[in-house]
Amino acid sequence: MSTRREPTEGRETTEEAGRGTALIGWVALSAVLPGAAHLRAGWRRTGTVLLLTYLSTVTCVVLVAAGADAGLAGRALNWLSQIAAVAGAVAVAWFCLIIHSYFVLRPGRLPYPGQIATGLIAGALAVTMAAPFALAARYLAVSQQTLDSVFGASDAGPGRPGDPWVGRGRINVLLLGGDWGRDRIGMRTDSINVASVDVHTGRTVLLGLPRNLEHVRFPPGSPMERRFPYGFELPESKPGWREDLLFSVWQYAEDHPELFGGRRGMGAETLKQTVAYTLGIPIDWYALVNIWGFAKIIDALGGLVLTVDHDIVFGRYDEGLLPAGTRRLSGAEALWYARSRTYSDDFARMRRQRCVFNALLAQADPATVLRRFTRIAAAARGIVRTDIPRPMLEHLVPLAWKVKQAGVTSLQFMPPMISTAHPDWDRIRELTARAIEARPAPRWPAPSPAAPSATAPISDGCGAA
Repeated sequence: MSTRREPTEGRETTEEAGRGTALIGWVALSAVLPGAAHLRAGWRRTGTVLLLTYLSTVTCVVLVAAGADAGLAGRALNWLSQIAAVAGAVAVAWFCLIIHSYFVLRPGRLPYPGQIATGLIAGALAVTMAAPFALAARYLAVSQQTLDSVFGASDAGPGRPGDPWVGRGRINVLLLGGDWGRDRIGMRTDSINVASVDVHTGRTVLLGLPRNLEHVRFPPGSPMERRFPYGFELPESKPGWREDLLFSVWQYAEDHPELFGGRRGMGAETLKQTVAYTLGIPIDWYALVNIWGFAKIIDALGGLVLTVDHDIVFGRYDEGLLPAGTRRLSGAEALWYARSRTYSDDFARMRRQRCVFNALLAQADPATVLRRFTRIAAAARGIVRTDIPRPMLEHLVPLAWKVKQAGVTSLQFMPPMISTAHPDWDRIRELTARAIEARPAPRWPAPSPAAPSATAPISDGCGAA
């Protein structure tokens, strides 16, 4: 008797397994082709609506993506909150769709173990399909918060409908590296560069001024020029300690609001005017990055691989050492590498800082950035200051794409090209004009290996991995 039942029980078990597999198969198909399970279950109207809606949406997305450009990415920055809301709604809808697809296939006809197994698989599938949209919504919301905290909401800037650059061929952005913090008095702009960008081609010239430029001149008629008609000169705060160099202009303006009729916070505007007068070009905006804050970004990325070409001694009492060699540096180590003054000069420090920045850009691969996105965004909020208006990002994103395609050349005003103690201001302006206009540079004395020639492709000269 039992021997005759065994084949029947085996067939029943096989049929039940087959029904469970088929049910999960239809649910899985519905995850990528919504409505399939509903059509299979006889819900023809619902299945048809779901399928047509899905196919129409995919067609629209493909058409938009095919015609997408950097301009679309820029405009999307104005709609981050709305896009985040849509992504969140899609996550919920997709989860509910898969769960409903499972139930319309009547899993109750399966034996209890089969219901448990298929239910768990369907639930896992629903979570898997909804998770990317939920994650996208989260990242978009974080991006919105970060952009709002960094960029101003003002509409001020060289923009008007149809022509954000107001007919101008170039924009000039002052790029600064500072070192403000709770444990520091004031702020010094240790890294001073201007990115001059052709808005039509994206061709960019990076103009670098040394932090220790002496006898800085100010625009005629400005409050600083009235205070220092013969250049920026102050008594030594202690023997050999100068505070009247270019890197101190920002903080001096911050400390003396009486020069500006009592207005406070004039450091950024004063330095913008000073650099503009020095180079002979207008400065549209500035972007200031807390150099020490970069340590948080580097740590959020998991460290930075650099080749240290020689031992770097650092610390207030020269107690630290970064041995030569290739290794993964922590944020603090990378910043000491970039900023150490021991047995070094400002120009070597400028080179090492470019090395760190370039390595950071090269090693911040998309997968790492996505995996650590929230940590990176949180770190960025506290280290960047800028007066670039938030609405201008729509136009700067496509311009940045042009810059990437066109490339960047560098003009660093370092000895022997210029003397930092007795700068030739006319030569600085002439070289700037030639670099921007892409004319041949004048034949000044050949620079040393540590000083780049007048206009050359950027090379950090370091061993960033």
